[in-house]
Amino acid sequence: MLVKRTDVLIEPNPNRVLLMPFDLKYEQRISRTTNQVFYLYDEQRISRITNYVFNLYNQEVNEEVEKIYSEFNDRHRNFIEECLIRCEEIIRLIGFKKNLSENHKILVGSYFLKEFSVESAALFNPSIVLHPDQSKLKNGECRFILSLRATGEGHISSIVFRSGILDSNSNVVFEKPSKYITAPSKVAINKMNYELNYDPSIDISERIIFPLTPDESNGIEDARFVKFSGSGNDTYFATYSAYDGKNIVSKLLQTNEFTQFKIKTLNGSESKNKGMALFPRKINGRYAMLSRQDGESNFIMYSDDLYNWNSKEILTIPEHSWELVQMGNCGAPIETDEGWLVLTHGVGPLRKYSINAILLDLNAPTKIIGRLKQPILEANENEREGYVPNVVYSCGGIIHNDQLVLPYAVSDYLTSFAFVDLKELLQKLIKSK
Repeated sequence: MLVKRTDVLIEPNPNRVLLMPFDLKYEQRISRTTNQVFYLYDEQRISRITNYVFNLYNQEVNEEVEKIYSEFNDRHRNFIEECLIRCEEIIRLIGFKKNLSENHKILVGSYFLKEFSVESAALFNPSIVLHPDQSKLKNGECRFILSLRATGEGHISSIVFRSGILDSNSNVVFEKPSKYITAPSKVAINKMNYELNYDPSIDISERIIFPLTPDESNGIEDARFVKFSGSGNDTYFATYSAYDGKNIVSKLLQTNEFTQFKIKTLNGSESKNKGMALFPRKINGRYAMLSRQDGESNFIMYSDDLYNWNSKEILTIPEHSWELVQMGNCGAPIETDEGWLVLTHGVGPLRKYSINAILLDLNAPTKIIGRLKQPILEANENEREGYVPNVVYSCGGIIHNDQLVLPYAVSDYLTSFAFVDLKELLQKLIKSK
């Protein structure tokens, strides 16, 4: 099968840094009464730092602030405002009552902030959906949003975004990403669930979903976005894995315009392991989800409740040499006239990852119409080197102009794009049985 690779390369950029709290804390707890997360802080060290700044003369403070401003202001949106906000948080923490000059506040705040390079290690495992705004386009074009797993210091992963246009000739044209990464304007946390809000004026490439709750303390992994239809208004969902260093929790993100994000845990006896992927609509009145509870085979689940999953059925098990170790899905199923197109991945000798496809019946997805015997895509000589060698991986594609648009990760380091002729792919799947 002819796969058309592109020269698109989305590489990690260590210059894109997030301004975030530098917390001098030593223990995290959850309130038994409110379920809110709170911390025990090293108040002695905090007081030592703040007292030092409080006692500086204005000239000394002004010189320090001028130096900090020249080094960091151009790297962040609203840098001074963030320093002032952080100072107010620290002052409330230590109970300081006296008036301070603005520069004293800026300097205090700066001691309790840090830069985090969100994509210094990798920018990979992409998922693509149609942008909610399809205005001002030429014939044959569509606008898309690409989500990416950004991995930075400490191998902490978060979700970042890019936007662009697919033209009538299947060219990928990205909008230039902002040089900034900006934290949300409002955050509301309730134990493991939370909500983020962004001002719509903030470019989508600036927005980030960064680990906020204890179950995400070691990262947010492999978001699989899908545009879900059926409730009147189109809603976007994304399943992802929250990781705390030991345990994995499956979570579901919901958004309409990519400015407000609601995140909740998925519950039920079968909501476990990595790689859950939601179908883009209900099937026979029920939600449907792909999963991989045993770590090696593909399952399908149905539920009346989007957030509770308690039963599963086997879908596919490893059969071929290139998937013998394990298999899983590569994103939400894609609806076609011939059936549900499901991208899968397989792991073979020497932990080599490949991408493949299966075709499921539209009304009864447990019925397999076709399954390819050879992968669609595997790492070539130019792609096999990286953070994790010999890997190609995706968290979801879309269809545009009768082409399967397949963004994929290259050896857990960067992201590229490929195209597959949809008609040819479906014909091969139908004939494969």
